[in-house]
Amino acid sequence: MTRLTGTALRVTIFIGECDQWHHRPVFTEIVHRAHEAGLAGASVFRGVEGFGASSLIHTARLLSLSDDLPVAVVIVDAEERIRAFLPQLDELVEEGLVILDDCEVIRYVGREKS
Repeated sequence: MTRLTGTALRVTIFIGECDQWHHRPVFTEIVHRAHEAGLAGASVFRGVEGFGASSLIHTARLLSLSDDLPVAVVIVDAEERIRAFLPQLDELVEEGLVILDDCEVIRYVGREKS
C-alpha cells in the first residue's frame, strides 16, 4: 500500500466533459494513466457552470443545458511522482488548464480489500 504523508504536490486539470482521447473521455484516460503510473489516487469532479480560455459559458441550469460541462481531475502525490506524470498530461490535454499546488497530506487511508 502506498504511504503518503507530509508535503505533497496537487495537480488539478480543468477540461471539458466532452473532451475526447481516441474516442474515450480525456478525464477517464487521465485517471487510468494515473492508476497505471502508480499514483496515490485521482478524483474527477463535474462542475455545474464555468468558462475558460474560450470565454464560452457552460452551465447545467435547466434553461440552458450544456453537454460539455467543466470537469476537474485532481491528483495528489509526492512531488517527483507528479512531475514525472506531467508529460502524459501534455499529451492528453489539448484544451484546458493544468495547475500545480503545494499541499500537505494529513491523512491518506484506503479501504480494506474484501
